[in-house]
Amino acid sequence: MHNITDIFFDLDHTLWDFEKNSALTFKKILAENNIPVDMDRFLDIYVPINLEYWRLFREEKISKSELRYQRLSKTFTQLEVAISDEMINHLSEQYIEHLSMFNHLFEYTEELLENLQDNYKLHIITNGFRDVQRRKIKASGIYDYFKHIIDSESVDVKKPNPKIFNHALELANVAPENALMIGDSFEADIKGALALNMQVIHVDFDKKYDHTLCPIVRHLTEIEKIL
Repeated sequence: MHNITDIFFDLDHTLWDFEKNSALTFKKILAENNIPVDMDRFLDIYVPINLEYWRLFREEKISKSELRYQRLSKTFTQLEVAISDEMINHLSEQYIEHLSMFNHLFEYTEELLENLQDNYKLHIITNGFRDVQRRKIKASGIYDYFKHIIDSESVDVKKPNPKIFNHALELANVAPENALMIGDSFEADIKGALALNMQVIHVDFDKKYDHTLCPIVRHLTEIEKIL
């Protein structure tokens, strides 16, 4: 890693502990709405379904409303829990409303940002929804570390589409070779940024990947060692 002036972070699954915060949100809203499900079983079914529907959304195959409805509808179908469309839509709205109430960051997130901010300009590039992502960043106390927050909803394309990376680079006024992308998604973050000749670090907490395209880290403390 050399000649880096700007670092672009992904948010969910990279800095913000999406699965933990999502689980706490569902525990709250399902209890408040008297939906009798075993939380462990619910999450075992929901998590892979949600990832699959996000992939379809990223690939422009479904809309935002379809994503929000179908991931819950399919989960309850597999759980064999009878639930009305009205309740699914209500839970979907409640989920988005309450998700930013829980703000667990991955270990060492704040220390990392604090240590990097004096030497690099820091930014976010996220495929999440504008209002939700900003609420999450502000509520978790890391908003002020970032000069620019670029979300797919505002740019109208999602990573790995080069348009969102080019937009981010133009906003930051930085050349690709002087920019570093740090993220967890192999398709969206790693391949997307490499296609523009950005430098890349792959965050892989679950040890799912083994490749030589770029450095892979299993904990955020390893990033500073690479830099």
